[in-house]
Amino acid sequence: MIITNPNPTIGVPRPAMPTPISRTVAVIGAGAAGLSAALELRREGHSVVVYERETQIGGTWAYTPETENDPIGLDPTRKIVHTSLYASLRTNLPREVMGFQAYPFTATEKPGRDPRRFPGHREVLDYLRDFAEEFQLGELVRFGREVFHVGLIDHRKWVVKSKRVNWELEEEEEENESFDAVVVCNGHYTEPRIAEIPGIDEWPGKQIHSHNYRVVVLIGSSASADDISRDIAKVAKQVHIASRSFPIGDIGKLSGHDNIWLQSMINSVRKDGAVCFQDGNTIYADIILHCTGYKYHFPFLETNDILTVEENRVGPLYKHVFPPTLAPWLSFVGLPWKVVPFPLFEFQTKWIAGVLSGRIPLESTEEMKADIEAFYSSLEESGIPKRYTHKIGDQQFEYNDLLAAKSGSPPTEEWRKEMYFVTGRRKRSTPETYRDQWEDQDLISLAHQCFDKLNIAFKA
Repeated sequence: MIITNPNPTIGVPRPAMPTPISRTVAVIGAGAAGLSAALELRREGHSVVVYERETQIGGTWAYTPETENDPIGLDPTRKIVHTSLYASLRTNLPREVMGFQAYPFTATEKPGRDPRRFPGHREVLDYLRDFAEEFQLGELVRFGREVFHVGLIDHRKWVVKSKRVNWELEEEEEENESFDAVVVCNGHYTEPRIAEIPGIDEWPGKQIHSHNYRVVVLIGSSASADDISRDIAKVAKQVHIASRSFPIGDIGKLSGHDNIWLQSMINSVRKDGAVCFQDGNTIYADIILHCTGYKYHFPFLETNDILTVEENRVGPLYKHVFPPTLAPWLSFVGLPWKVVPFPLFEFQTKWIAGVLSGRIPLESTEEMKADIEAFYSSLEESGIPKRYTHKIGDQQFEYNDLLAAKSGSPPTEEWRKEMYFVTGRRKRSTPETYRDQWEDQDLISLAHQCFDKLNIAFKA
């Protein structure tokens, strides 16, 4: 997908940053990333407007039982549901790790809350609501406004066009406003990626993407595939999980389960209902469920081909945030995946806010371009496909600490790093029980010591 704009002024040389100054900034989306951006931008002295399509904050954490009329998400005219949560979802990280540094995610005695260390999705939404209330962020959000165009005008100003849709009357009210900068925080869990399977057009079974799973053959080995397979196994006769990443020795029935099998990747399917795997094994299935991730999707953004999305690489972007020739006036929050998201958002938004005010110097266009080229070359030399450009994984803390150093912020706490890796090891060794049984009480104590110091600072 190419993102285009006929405006020829985009990409003009970027002059030196002026002395620290307040900017007008539009933030697209009021999920966790957008809320973090709103907080840090306002702290830096900027004037902030947050555009949110829905009537509440939370982004993907705002669960709805509603699903799309196209179960695999290929119909561009479908009514889009902007959340991918399923009813049974619990976090796969402990709350101590998940929370923002500025606002710990601790259990509360408020009525109706989930005190578990690995809570359900509603608790995360309530946490984000608490965060927004604590820092009075709701007053910055324009709810029920869908952004349909963001483009550059007058050499540097950005126009943001949004509409309010009255679903009962089907009337649209459009609004145009200009800003010094735009921070894109629209998430990447809405536009499904679908596996390409030879013979699928004649296969008689049903297909669905995990985006529309609410309540079989699953494709993928992500966290959603892991959770959903165990969920479905309670009611399905057989569940087969197909993935490129399973070692040969792991193929076969999943230990501890009578009706879950790990399979090699699907080679093809047939019109008699057969699903043929790459190792030669064949089974007959009723449903193929794609747990294959999502596409980065910015249908509202026009940049005259400066920014593109190619094989799920958004680029060119310096440190996954700034397009060099449009920096710092356009930035992205939350593109990296296989990470602890909320703290990463925090580090990115602190950097963006400080750069926009001029308090933090940003590398030159040429330096950013050279860094991006070196990064892309290193991926290619390592045999890493383009679609994994924004997959950070175990390097996330190095990345976070780099941004912390740039913005003059405290780095990632050591207990948070260790707790993340301990949880990962426990998840792999005891996937059925890791959410309810643990042995890292020493790290939990360190986390709460850190939280107590922050509470004292809040009260002071």
